[in-house]
Amino acid sequence: MVRLEAIREAAERIRPYCVRTPLTHDDESPLWLKWENQQSTGSFKLRGALNKVLGQSAEARARGLVAASAGNHGQGVAFAARIVAAPVRVFTYSHAVPEKVAAMRALGAEVVMVAGGYGEAEAAAIEDARASGRLWVSPYNDDWVIAGQGTLALEVVEAMGQVQHATIWVPAGGGGLAAGTGCAVRALRPGWRVVAAQSEASAFLHAHFHRQEMSRVVERVSLADGLAGPVEPGSQTLDLVREVVDEFVLVDEESIARAIADAWWRYGERIEGSAAVPLAAARQVDLTLGGEHIVLISGGNISPGVHADLCQRWPRRAA
Repeated sequence: MVRLEAIREAAERIRPYCVRTPLTHDDESPLWLKWENQQSTGSFKLRGALNKVLGQSAEARARGLVAASAGNHGQGVAFAARIVAAPVRVFTYSHAVPEKVAAMRALGAEVVMVAGGYGEAEAAAIEDARASGRLWVSPYNDDWVIAGQGTLALEVVEAMGQVQHATIWVPAGGGGLAAGTGCAVRALRPGWRVVAAQSEASAFLHAHFHRQEMSRVVERVSLADGLAGPVEPGSQTLDLVREVVDEFVLVDEESIARAIADAWWRYGERIEGSAAVPLAAARQVDLTLGGEHIVLISGGNISPGVHADLCQRWPRRAA
């Protein structure tokens, strides 16, 4: 369990560089939305990356940083590397979203393209960190990163005041955000439920949560690219998510696509596929039950062409 004190320390550490993103209410339902697509790098991933990098010694940072990413974590690490003037190398895969790759490079990262998917990129990055002596900045399997991601839930709890019964919906890939959210909520609002959501196309963590073999999961291409790929063997998030998450659900690709369009037509917000996953999941239940519902909209780094196509495909309110 990541301590509440560590999450609060992370909030102070990253405060000068992070936006306190808005939390808004849907006037037609008991639904609140935390718009992390408005974060400095367009994603919550900045929080964990900043906390990890800023929390290390100058000597460790000077050796350089290594990360693996579909794009958002890489942008966060590159942003943090700029602050501390450290070199950074990010491993990604050959079919990563081009705009995310360009954004990592624009922030100063050396981007290494790896054949295969996220799993292959992560394995290559871990090996590079071992061989080079550079600091490995995991996107999820790290106390510092988990505490940084937990600052998002800390802001939600503070904004919701004394609400004692709520459900908070969170996207899950490697489990860093789900773990950080769960740790913060367990400490501050034990009456709240935490529901993690993942795409059916890459249901590795979901399988583990439900005590199924992750090795049997067949991965497919998903709009939720930021949640794709296997989880590092032995990751602390595997057990931690089971401990602090109440429920773990899956959504299909059409539901994700509709949620992206819905966010645009209903709220005027551009969100990416990973961020649409918990929104799609929340819209599949009766939101009049169980008190307030809060969806963590994790990011907005979607290809403009893909976004335009989805909004044209569903030109009206998608839910």
